[in-house]
Amino acid sequence: MSPSPVAPPPPSPERLRQLRRVALSGLLGTAVEFYDFLVYGTVAALVFGELFFPGADPAVGTIAAFGTFAAGYVARPVGGVVFGHFGDRLGRKSMLLLTMGLMGGASFLIGLLPTYGTVGVWAPVLLIALRVVQGVAIGGEWGGATLMVVEHAGERRRGLWSSFTQMGAPLGSLLSTVVVTLVVALPRDEFVAWGWRVPFLLSVVLLGVGLFVRLKVVESPLFTEVKKERGEARLPVLEVLRHPRPVLLACCVGIGAFTAQSLLTSYLIAYATGIGYARPQVLTALTVSACVALVVLPCASALSDRVGRRPVVLAGAVASAVLAFPVLALVDSGSPGLLILAVVLGHGVAQSTMYGPLGALLTEMFGTRVRYTGASLGYQGATLIGAGFSPMIAGGLVAGSGSGTPVALLLCGGAVVTALTVWRVRETSRTSLADPAEQPAAPHAEETPADLPVLPGTRTADGR
Repeated sequence: MSPSPVAPPPPSPERLRQLRRVALSGLLGTAVEFYDFLVYGTVAALVFGELFFPGADPAVGTIAAFGTFAAGYVARPVGGVVFGHFGDRLGRKSMLLLTMGLMGGASFLIGLLPTYGTVGVWAPVLLIALRVVQGVAIGGEWGGATLMVVEHAGERRRGLWSSFTQMGAPLGSLLSTVVVTLVVALPRDEFVAWGWRVPFLLSVVLLGVGLFVRLKVVESPLFTEVKKERGEARLPVLEVLRHPRPVLLACCVGIGAFTAQSLLTSYLIAYATGIGYARPQVLTALTVSACVALVVLPCASALSDRVGRRPVVLAGAVASAVLAFPVLALVDSGSPGLLILAVVLGHGVAQSTMYGPLGALLTEMFGTRVRYTGASLGYQGATLIGAGFSPMIAGGLVAGSGSGTPVALLLCGGAVVTALTVWRVRETSRTSLADPAEQPAAPHAEETPADLPVLPGTRTADGR
């Protein structure tokens, strides 16, 4: 009879302090990320069409504004490759300091931009350029922040600890919504003249706090150990793409969460105000939903530690698909109360259930030597497909059809992609981060390179 597995010992007090600090760093980094992106999405829906794309039909102006929104997302995979490369070779901490600085700095500069009426065509050109810088920085932020938390957490409760990074999304949404709610209360002329700049300029506060915390974080112990014993990967992106299946699965499994996040936050403002809701009513719904998400995310992530990542993500995807058309019907009802219920169900509950375990799941799908690059590419590919173009596609389809049905179809389609992909991903919650990909070479190492990511859907050398 084989002995029962022994649970790993709890972390030492010093390591626990570092883990808490790293978790706070991840929370603040993701909060800055989503604050900056959601502030842009909100202001783009409210005023960027007339400030940076004047003379166009209002619908075309909104689509053009969301086109710059997509430009930021297109740059994300580039950032994932660049910062993933140096993060896997030089270390996680230095890259995270750089990404946060670029991200917050670009947002601050957007708040200082001259408009089309002042500098003409240079205004949208500068806006898109800053969005690209922001997107590149954000492309390297999430992967590094998440894997730092997961690698510090060891084998115990990785899902729960990784949820702090995921909670930065609703926290950033909450902060952006509160700030935008205050500035849209200004008279319309004042909001257009200067009020829209305030949320961007305030991002420097989050940036300062985040950098202060991040400077006190120590390097990932797993990265330090691997670099000392085996050396870093020469070209992490090539090692990841040599066997692209894990990246493709990681990308597809996140599409549902990001489609829902984008359509039920940024695009919802343009859609709901277009059918008669007052802006404060929409922003109130987003605020309530963000508060609910702050509770659902850690609960879903902790549950994934107990029952596995796959069942929890699948449950969220099924709920999102089932609720897509009811959520649209609630939004179309014209009732502020039902609008709140719609956003809470679709975003606060269903989307958060899908999104919560993703941090741990995507991190666990790759070996330490290529983890930054692999997790970043999977995550940013999902944001590009699921969130980057969804508002623009939805805006075009709704403007052409005069119906909100395309929004529900996009929500449902993204959730179905996630649900189908989950079946192809192996369960990773019980996989050691010091997996066989990081162990000393086996006798047949030339046939199974030790630095390759562990392939989802396959068994590891120890039978898991």
